[in-house]
Amino acid sequence: MPTYYSGINFNASSTSVKSQLANLITTTHINDLPYTSGSLDTWDVIRLTDENPANSNEVLLFYGYDNNDGDTMTDYTRDSSLSCHTSGCTGLWNREHVYAKSIATPALETDNPGSGTDVHNLRACDGSMNSSRNNRIYTAGTGNSHIVNSNFWYPGDEWKGDVARIIMYMYLRYPSQCVANNIGNGPNTIHADMPDIFLQWNVEDPVNDYELQRNAVLEGIQGNRNPFIDNPYIATLIWGGTDAEDTWGTLEVAAVALDNIQVYPTNVHTRLYITNASHAAYTAAVYTMQGQQTNLQLVNDSYINVSNLEDGIYILQLQDAQGTNKTFKFIKN
Repeated sequence: MPTYYSGINFNASSTSVKSQLANLITTTHINDLPYTSGSLDTWDVIRLTDENPANSNEVLLFYGYDNNDGDTMTDYTRDSSLSCHTSGCTGLWNREHVYAKSIATPALETDNPGSGTDVHNLRACDGSMNSSRNNRIYTAGTGNSHIVNSNFWYPGDEWKGDVARIIMYMYLRYPSQCVANNIGNGPNTIHADMPDIFLQWNVEDPVNDYELQRNAVLEGIQGNRNPFIDNPYIATLIWGGTDAEDTWGTLEVAAVALDNIQVYPTNVHTRLYITNASHAAYTAAVYTMQGQQTNLQLVNDSYINVSNLEDGIYILQLQDAQGTNKTFKFIKN
């Protein structure tokens, strides 16, 4: 775990982890860059963040996939000097706002340093490819980047995880302006605040060295990092869904702890026993089938005395330090 996160309690609830990280990436964002200027600006920084690891004179082009098909729009790399500062950008690269400027509320603006010049959200992109994406919101697809049903955009298999982690960062950094639900097409069956598609892309397209390079450069210039690049599993902690890779090998331990807890018997008269093989911290609460919480509590972390309950069906809810819940149904008789 980078020392950048040394003050974060990842054993707290998902809401708390989200709040802590939002505060961290905000308070450490100490340098707002000008979009275009005679001094250090976003053009200069993108040449560093998006540098082609195989050729320091080139930038990698977001959404790109083929240097050899005779179409500059699909190029994967471009000489870093070929940046577009005019209205015609064919064969040149410009700056793509992954969270599209016009989709934000209010729109991201670039006249002054701020949310619209945050380089975590800016990627080098072929000018024609950037125009093709325009402000289309992201949707499911396969293969290379392309327009879907006229109104949507699939970023490509290679870039979809990058998109997801950028959108997650922008939502934490600018929560009211860059709402994740406004930029992703599809359902929210996993969490109301994060479209399923971004959680899926975060799992399906793991972090690459190129993303890690961007994080390191931007910490040195802006001051802050994208947590979801440093560890994609943080998204799982906050919003749930299929487990993303825990690149630190530490965060998912607590999250699976509830799976090692056993509760018995199903039909109980006096004591409902709980065995905790993982010894992870958790809380326990007993509810009626109508959702009313009883005043019953754990005894010696090993059982609950249910003798005073009326006969009937009840729900035992266990919650770990991350706010993950697991429920067990039992019958009092």
